[in-house]
Amino acid sequence: MRLAKGWLCTVLLLSLLLVLGWANEDSEADVEVEDSLGLDEEEMRVLMSEDEAIAKRTSMANKKAATATADANISFQVIYKTPVPTGEVYFTETFDDGSLDRWQLSKTVKGDADDEIAKYDGKWSVEVLKENKVPGDKGLVLKSRAKHHAVAALLNKPFVFKDDPLVVQYEVNFQDGIDCGGAYIKLLSDEGDLNLEQFHDRTPYTIMFGPDKCGEDYKLHFIFRHENPLNKDIEEKHAKRADVDLKKFYTDKKTHLYTLVLNPDNSYEMFIDQSSVSRGNLLHDVVPPVNPPREIDDPKDSKPEDWDERAKIPDPEAVKPEDWDEEAPAKIEDPDALKPEGWLDDEPEFVPDPSAEKPEDWDEEMDGEWEAPQIPNPACETAPGCGKWKRPMINNPKYKGKWKAPLVDNPNYQGVWKPRKIQNPEFFEDLHPFRMRPFSAIGLELWSMTSDIYFDNFIITSHKEVADRWASDSWGLKKLVASANEPGIVAQLMLAAEERPWLWVIYILTVGLPVGLVVLFCWPKKTEDEYVYKKVDVPNEDVEEEEEEEEEDEAVLGEEQGPENGDATQGEIVEEEEEEEEEVNGLSGDDEEEEEGEEETKAPDRTTDDLSKGEGGGAEDGQKQSVRKRRVRKD
Repeated sequence: MRLAKGWLCTVLLLSLLLVLGWANEDSEADVEVEDSLGLDEEEMRVLMSEDEAIAKRTSMANKKAATATADANISFQVIYKTPVPTGEVYFTETFDDGSLDRWQLSKTVKGDADDEIAKYDGKWSVEVLKENKVPGDKGLVLKSRAKHHAVAALLNKPFVFKDDPLVVQYEVNFQDGIDCGGAYIKLLSDEGDLNLEQFHDRTPYTIMFGPDKCGEDYKLHFIFRHENPLNKDIEEKHAKRADVDLKKFYTDKKTHLYTLVLNPDNSYEMFIDQSSVSRGNLLHDVVPPVNPPREIDDPKDSKPEDWDERAKIPDPEAVKPEDWDEEAPAKIEDPDALKPEGWLDDEPEFVPDPSAEKPEDWDEEMDGEWEAPQIPNPACETAPGCGKWKRPMINNPKYKGKWKAPLVDNPNYQGVWKPRKIQNPEFFEDLHPFRMRPFSAIGLELWSMTSDIYFDNFIITSHKEVADRWASDSWGLKKLVASANEPGIVAQLMLAAEERPWLWVIYILTVGLPVGLVVLFCWPKKTEDEYVYKKVDVPNEDVEEEEEEEEEDEAVLGEEQGPENGDATQGEIVEEEEEEEEEVNGLSGDDEEEEEGEEETKAPDRTTDDLSKGEGGGAEDGQKQSVRKRRVRKD
């Protein structure tokens, strides 16, 4: 048992030390590059610290490398190089050159809006990130709040939906959070009259993709416009909502990577930070569906007048009982109630306020006769009540309410009527909704109540691997810097507890429970042997006092017995005392009963001479027994 407790104590102590060590880890430890980034040896050298880069710069003079000065707000320094796509792409943009030469600002107005806010006069700027910045990296920033913004750029070549997948990817950072606004992009349809200077909310687009938020509704849009093959009408199809909680991507002020993958087999998948958040099929997982139903309700069909939809009807044979009183009230006065003693019948509940005075501007002709406001009667404060006493109301046991016939099954029930089905005259079947209208430009047409929304590193391609490598060279560096600049685990726990105070209870239990278990199982306890020993051990002073009393008792007995039988009696007493002392060490709570038993068993051992002495011998024996009993009680 002791060995098991010792092992348990050791395990608890080690667990507590591990928890404390984990909580005190330094947040600025070396950051390892994740395998998912897929960096080769050349790219790993790009991530070296500035000092290491300077030491190797002489041996890499024939290679072009971008350098940057350290910023005071950067605790993890990296060397950034503008990413270059490794495969075929339709569009890329990094904004690292600091210009918007490729982009066209809209010069039109928004339809169905007030003239004061109809213009697309929101400001755009190319800047570095406010936090977790990477030297040399820049992005497009929406600068105005409560204004319309619109900017667009042409692709290298139009994207045609045939046999190749579509991969769209870009970065967003809500640097100041977001109250109400979007950060989605539009892939503008390849129309003959497409004019980016006239880009507005009604400009035809093929796909809209990206985050959007207003109030507590957090969305990740994927909307595509589908053309009806019969009447050529265009209808928006919305993909189902993401499978994860999106709130943290809008509130943590970090740069997040948004990716849409659309395949020729009509499957789609959306990613945030390279993790899948939603997937589905264009034929089954969009609202409204791409293909209409084959049959519809006949709009000309109507329910017959004699159609009976009642499943239950009142029993026509039921009769109201004769003793059913519909007029009985639901509440009656309690006949057993008694008026409380001290009830003041003559005192009103409210009296005019004696301290109130009529206002000086009171006009009795206009305002009527002035009356002081009513206040609770002070005389009623100590009494159980004032005014006329009334019996309290109770439920009437005879109340039954209005009688209704019980319900029975309707023999004429025909079920719930439904109109008949007919063939849908507008039915069509499009088994390849992936083949949408080609698009030739990308645009941002946004309204936001929060400014400083950061966009960066747009890429449109047909290969997911190309987009992943592009993300490794761009977003991957931002992720490393943000991870290195994060506060330690203790600081993160404190920040979380500030937002959610109930976490303090979990923290206390997490720390207090191991400490309590350590105290419970590892604190030294008194052993059973020590407890028994201390309980039966007799103090030395008591032993000496008993020995002195025994000697006095023996002397008294010797004098009373005389020289004739003194020696024999003395030896007998000594033997009995030795036996008694040996038995004392093993006695329990019933010592007196056992000692009396011993005396009875020893009585037959006495000599016939002792028995022949008569009353004298009996008195001596009684005196010895009394001395012996006193000694046993004391022990």
